[in-house]
Amino acid sequence: MEFALSADQKLMQESVNRTLERVCPLERVRQAAGREAPEVLTALVELGVTAVLIPEAFGGLGLGLLDAALVAEALGRHVAPVPFLASAVLAPLALLGAGSEAQQRKYLPKLAAGELQVGVAISEQASGSRENSAITAKAGKLSGKALFVLDFAGAGLFIVADKFAGLHIVDADAKGLEKIALSTIDATRTIGELNFDNVAAEPLTAGNAPATLERMIAAGRIMLAADTLGAGGRMIEKAVEYAKERKQFGRVIGSFQAVKHLCAEMIAELEPCRALIWYAAYAFDEFPDQARRMAAHAKAHTAEVGTFVARTATEVHGGMGFTDLLGLHYWFKRIGFDRQTLGGPERVRHDAALAQGWVGN
Repeated sequence: MEFALSADQKLMQESVNRTLERVCPLERVRQAAGREAPEVLTALVELGVTAVLIPEAFGGLGLGLLDAALVAEALGRHVAPVPFLASAVLAPLALLGAGSEAQQRKYLPKLAAGELQVGVAISEQASGSRENSAITAKAGKLSGKALFVLDFAGAGLFIVADKFAGLHIVDADAKGLEKIALSTIDATRTIGELNFDNVAAEPLTAGNAPATLERMIAAGRIMLAADTLGAGGRMIEKAVEYAKERKQFGRVIGSFQAVKHLCAEMIAELEPCRALIWYAAYAFDEFPDQARRMAAHAKAHTAEVGTFVARTATEVHGGMGFTDLLGLHYWFKRIGFDRQTLGGPERVRHDAALAQGWVGN
């Protein structure tokens, strides 16, 4: 048995990487800082990136989470300023897991075609509730506050989790909804805050909403780990390229044993994460009972390795690593965002322990 990607999966990832090399150079990333890049998203829509997880019956590709993880890795590699995690992964999972047939017919084809962007508010459920941030639902209306809403900018709808793990669809222009854009260290993804004052909402009640929410969190963590894998891999490549060009004492610094060791250690730490992420994504579809645990392990371990790679790659670049000229900070900050979103390593490892029955709730 061959434990590797299929030819189609390799071709898909290569196609996404080639497209991003063409439409998303570093200068384009700089221009989009704090916003999204619609022309980059348009190119990805043409490749079917927004349709990866959506069944063919709704105009999608009907692929699995491993395929989505390969796309996420490519997006991290190119620090692409486009919505993906919420619109292409979490929203389809919410609709497929808890939405009615009518809701699926209404929203999934638009998501697949890239005609609709959806923000997702599940950060409190994944990372722990913050004071005064719980959402309450009563008689089809939502009240409260949701922080760190994913893929915030450009969202026409929001999928919101309430304090009891119920899921709801809210129109971005709904009466009583206040939207506030938030800033993070990562200028390539958009985050926001939603304040609800008796806002009309459409509940997702056709399936098991709490179980669906748990799978959304697991899938989100796997996507963030894959994104870190891509960003970390590119940082290593940049460090090696720089070490081959930068000269000190009449020699390229890549000839110094200390620099060789730094580059080798980064590769040795990051490469095993690939198999961990691939298996977590595979298990999500094939062994659902392992999804929560494997997603937690993949995110926690990759987050810490990614932090090491980001720091070490910057160190190889010396003082130049901190300048905007090289733009290394876009990858550095993206890895930092991935580390904390949907739970930092400590929180995620606690969830893994819960999933294995090692600790109580």
